[in-house]
This record gives sequence, structure tokens and C-alpha cells, in this order.
Amino acid sequence: MTAETGQDGIPLRRRVLTVIIAVTVLAVALFAIPLALSVRQLYRDETVTALERDAAWIAAVLPDDVALNPRTPFALPPTVSADLTVGVYTVDGRRLLGAGPAASALARRSRDGHVREAVEDDFLAVSAPIPSDGRMAAVVRVATPYDRVEDQVHRTWLLMAALAAVVLLLAIVLAVRQAARLAAPLEELTAAAQALGGGDFSIRAPRSGVREADAAGEALEATANRLGRLLERERAFSADVSHQLRTGLTGLMLGLESALARPTGDLAPTIRTAIDRGEHLRTVIEDLLRLARDSRTGDEPLDVPTLLEEIRRDWHGPLAAAGRRLTVTVDPGLPQVSARPSAVRQILHVLLDNATTHGGGEVTVEATDLGTGMAIEVGDQGRGVADEEKAFTRRRSAGDGHGIGLALARSLAEAEGGRLVLRRGSPPLFSLLLPES
Repeated sequence: MTAETGQDGIPLRRRVLTVIIAVTVLAVALFAIPLALSVRQLYRDETVTALERDAAWIAAVLPDDVALNPRTPFALPPTVSADLTVGVYTVDGRRLLGAGPAASALARRSRDGHVREAVEDDFLAVSAPIPSDGRMAAVVRVATPYDRVEDQVHRTWLLMAALAAVVLLLAIVLAVRQAARLAAPLEELTAAAQALGGGDFSIRAPRSGVREADAAGEALEATANRLGRLLERERAFSADVSHQLRTGLTGLMLGLESALARPTGDLAPTIRTAIDRGEHLRTVIEDLLRLARDSRTGDEPLDVPTLLEEIRRDWHGPLAAAGRRLTVTVDPGLPQVSARPSAVRQILHVLLDNATTHGGGEVTVEATDLGTGMAIEVGDQGRGVADEEKAFTRRRSAGDGHGIGLALARSLAEAEGGRLVLRRGSPPLFSLLLPES
């Protein structure tokens, strides 16, 4: 899979490759062109310097009367290359002896007594004056084929071009590797994101050594883990909610079926019980729907006394019918906590239903100040459970019915930023701990 799959625009690999090669070509051009011009000038200057040296040496050894006796033979000094073209000219540029053009503008320019250089008739030439008795007697002209200078320049240019080609080739290799190094993590992140979109929450983004790509991979993994945990909680929450609803609905149906089995008896108590159970079931449904629809904002103050008064009204009747007492205590000056009333209500309903169904004796509900928050404790005089983790385990095989409802209550408590713990196993005492807002 590549980063360009299903996308318009230039792929990252090609973009990085193009940029690196373009920068390399530009850098080589900016460096090589001035260097090439400097090399040409350098070879020319070196040749001119050598010619000036030879011209000065020849002018020094020529006789002063060379202009008066142009047929006088002379030999080149041994330090002067035989490949050079040497001629003696009058001050007006006419050749007297030696080799070279019959008339030389360059030699004529030296009648002012200065050494001159120029390209003349495809030769790089230097002219130097020959003084005699304080005047200009003649001019010596020394020249070499300009092609020789150009050949040296061209050979150097070829070497520079070869080096530039090697540099460009290395840049292409490095660009391909760097483009792959930068694009591969993004391609892997794309694949991981697509896997996450397909429901795979166990994705792992390989580490590449590129800090930004690794940070994005870590963020994607963290997101996948959070989504996975969230989905797992949602599934467990849905299962626990369905259990709660089925439990209430089963109790309602059993009561009605019991009434049908006694058609001649007094149905008023059964009807009142069915109405109470139906009302309780409606409250459970409304609370759960509200919890599912609303997100926790963290700034909702909980009115504990009012909530516990509602709990007392809801559970006083069922417990009194079973001959059991319900005691609700609220400490004065409770700290303010932020929690949704519907969530706390459902947690307390689960704890009271557990105490009613599986406990015994008096049921107590007490809200106390912890200093850093608040605890709402629910206890009874039953035999309780010995292991806290088993008490909150879902779908236990023992069939005592503790696990599912208590697991739902713990999930709701954690969603509100609190905790639900078993403070005492026997007799049981559950504590809902809510931090101060």
C-alpha cells in the first residue's frame, strides 16, 4: 500500500525525490559554472604569464640593432619552448624576422613600452618592447596556439562534469533512500488508520526514527486503545443494561402470572406491586437513556440529600414489605461533587437491589465526608461475599446473581470519575467514592 492510494496530488516519495535532486542540480550549477569560468581564466593567465616570461627573456638577449639589421640570425634561448611562435616586429607592427603574421596589431600596441597580450589569428600572443638607447628599437611577439589552452580547459571541464555526475548520482541514491524513509512511516500510518477504521483496535504503528511520524503513530495507537476500551465498555454496558431491564421485567411478569394463578384472590396488592415495579422499570429506562445520550461535562453538582430522599421513597416500600428496615443518613456539610444524578441513582438502585435480593436485616445508606470527596455507603446484615473481585465479575457461573448488576454499577461509577469498592465482605458494605469537584 502506498501513500498515494486513492489520493490526488504528488506522492510524498516523488515530491521528496524531486526536491532533493532539484536542490542538488541547482547547487552543482551555482558552484560549477563560476568554477568553470575561473578555470578557463586561470589557464589563460598561466599561459600568458609563461609567454610574458619568455618574451622578456628573448627581448633581453636580442641585439639592440636588430631593427637595423633584420637579417641578423638569432637563436632562441634554451629556456624557451620550441613550440612557441616567435617574431620580431617594428614598432608599427611589421614583422622583421622570425615567425608570425606579417603585420601584428598586438605588436603595434606595445610601442608605448608596455607588455600586451591578446588572441590573434587563433594564437594567444604576448608582445614585449625591445628598448635601445632609451627608445623603442623593436617589439618581440611570442605566441602559442589558443587550441592548446582550450584543450586544457576542456579536459578540466570534462573532469568537473564527471564529478558533478557522480555527485548527482549520489544525490539521487540518497534522495531515493530518504524519500522511502520519510514516506514509509506515513504509508504504514495510512494502513494502520485504515485497519482502525475497519475495526482493528490492536494496531501497532512501527517506529521509524522520524520523530513526527513516531509521535503520530503513538497517538494513533493511543486512540485505538481508547476506542477499543470504549467499545468494550459499551458492549459490557449494553449487556449489563439488558440484564437489569430483563430482571425488572421478569419480576413484573412473575407477579402478574402469580395473580393469574389466583383469580379469586384480592388482586389489589399484586396490582400495586406491579405498578411499583413498572414505575421502577420506567425510571431505570429513563436514567439509562439519559446516560446513553448525555456526555459528562464535569460541572454538574450533585444534590445528595434530594437524591437519597428519592432513594428512600423508592425502596422503603419493598423493604418494609419484606419486614426489613431502611435507614438513610446524610452528614451535614458534604463537599460538592460533580456527577450525573441519573448515574448515581442507578448505582444506588443496583446496590439496594443487591441488598434486598441477596442480603438480610437492616439496610443502611449513609453519605459521609471524606475530606477529599464523599462516600455513599450501602450495607446490610447478610452473609455478603468474601472476594471483592468476584463480587464485580460479570456472568459468574455460580448463579448467585451478584456479578452483572455490580459490574454495571462499577462501570457507571468509573464513568463519573469515581470508584465503587467493597469495603467489608461480611456483613457486606459497598462504598461509592466520588471526588470533590
